[in-house]
Amino acid sequence: MSLEHDGLESDLPEHVWRINLDTPEEAQQNLSFGAADRWWEQTDLTKLILASNKLQSLSEDVQLLPALTMLDVHDNQLTSLPSALGQLENLQKLDVSHNKLRSLPEELLQLPRLRSLLVQHNELSQLPEGLGQLLSLEELDVSNNQLTAIPTSFALLVNLVRLNLACNQLKELPADLSAMKSLRQLDCTKNYLETVPPKLATMASLEQLYLRKNKLRSLPELPSCKLLKELHAGENQIEILNAESLKQLSSLCVLELRDNKIKAVPEEITVLQKLERLDLANNDISRLPYTLGNLPQLKFLALEGNPLRTIRRDLLQKGTQELLKYLRSKIQDDGPGPNEEPPVTAMTLPSQSKVNIHAITTLKLLEYSDKQAAEIPEAVFDAVGANPVATVNFSKNQLKEIPPRLVELKDSVCDVSLGFNKISSISSELCLLQKLTHLDLRNNFLTTLPEEMEALKRLHTINLAYNRFKVFPSVLYHLPALENILLSNNQVGSIDPVQLKGLDKLGTLDLQNNDLLHVPPELGNCENLRSLLLEGNPFRTPRAAVLAKGTAALSG
Repeated sequence: MSLEHDGLESDLPEHVWRINLDTPEEAQQNLSFGAADRWWEQTDLTKLILASNKLQSLSEDVQLLPALTMLDVHDNQLTSLPSALGQLENLQKLDVSHNKLRSLPEELLQLPRLRSLLVQHNELSQLPEGLGQLLSLEELDVSNNQLTAIPTSFALLVNLVRLNLACNQLKELPADLSAMKSLRQLDCTKNYLETVPPKLATMASLEQLYLRKNKLRSLPELPSCKLLKELHAGENQIEILNAESLKQLSSLCVLELRDNKIKAVPEEITVLQKLERLDLANNDISRLPYTLGNLPQLKFLALEGNPLRTIRRDLLQKGTQELLKYLRSKIQDDGPGPNEEPPVTAMTLPSQSKVNIHAITTLKLLEYSDKQAAEIPEAVFDAVGANPVATVNFSKNQLKEIPPRLVELKDSVCDVSLGFNKISSISSELCLLQKLTHLDLRNNFLTTLPEEMEALKRLHTINLAYNRFKVFPSVLYHLPALENILLSNNQVGSIDPVQLKGLDKLGTLDLQNNDLLHVPPELGNCENLRSLLLEGNPFRTPRAAVLAKGTAALSG
């Protein structure tokens, strides 16, 4: 028998706890029930659902329900749990998620049949040291708490299938987790992990591993995880994809590595013959191995936000199948391999650097990046001739100013990348590029933007991360087409929500790691703002918990 109660009450009527003891009212009124109809004598309460009320406490009388197999009190206002829970020896599922618990009672460890324990979204800073005594546990969710460490006794949970540690404050994982031989899903999203213990590689049953939003610098070595189907490691600091690491992941179907710092994709990625989804968006990849086109199961390939030299932006927008077809066609060409120099349809400059004429004529791309050059050679611009150029990439040089001859491309250029230079001010030449839609100025020395930039009416993405802005550039408020403003890792102290509301197409505003002391609640009125990133600011308001809930919560 099960009982569900959702009356939005802060205390539970006593008769709920006594349901197994007291004769029901209808029996007292009518004594002619046959044996088959006397349900209250045959069935003890096994499921009790008290979710989404306003319960502030749970009575010790819960012990009067010894037959309970499931107790669900999620989404209440509980600050503690009764020790009497330990007497519910038949309990198999306990859901106390979305409450205000600061600790779990030791008596909880006396539940021999407990298979599912859900304690996510509470205020736990530690777990009982003896949690490993719950030997029957198959599912444990402790996500969205304030945990800084995992009890070593976790190693005893050999029947655990799903473990969720996401959104805590873990700096390391205990190597003993490797003893969890049944574990199929491990979620460590959004912690502070810099490495993954090598011993974790022995978790032979692991199928899904989530490591997003940590501080990893490399892909973990997982030689024994032969069943691993999904590896999610986006939003880390991974720079190199180790070929050996990839070779060990032969069963992988999903590899998610977006928003890292990966510079190259090794040929060995083609050993992932079962790969269906590959997400490499927002990295520093300039070339792809053409053999990627031969992955037989690949249905989704994300590459946007990379400085790709050999693939046009419009080709990226045509979807995965067109992209794979293009890569396959390049394998058959007699051209060079993907890690060699571009085709020798190039003119040699005095500096022995090359201008890729082929890229200019077929890809509409003018590139002179990663040369550490103090200025762009005249021959680079001379090579353009009458060809229309849509994309300019002068990133990773030593430029101190905007190249004056950029203005020659004003009739066609729409995407300019000048990131990773030493530019300290924006000259008027840039403001004449009125077809500009993408402008990347990250990692420079900028402190202001000129008001003349107001002429860039088509600009919809601007990346100003890692500069020296102390004030939100006011000209941005006057660029109506803006969809993405990326201003992380500056020193911006305030924003004007009223002017921001005028940017009715703005979907992403990244102000992470700035000096904002407060977030104006009026930001909640920016209805199209889907992604508001504010982590790493010295806020007084709102609370971090509100920020974690996203943009919608700010307007609540």
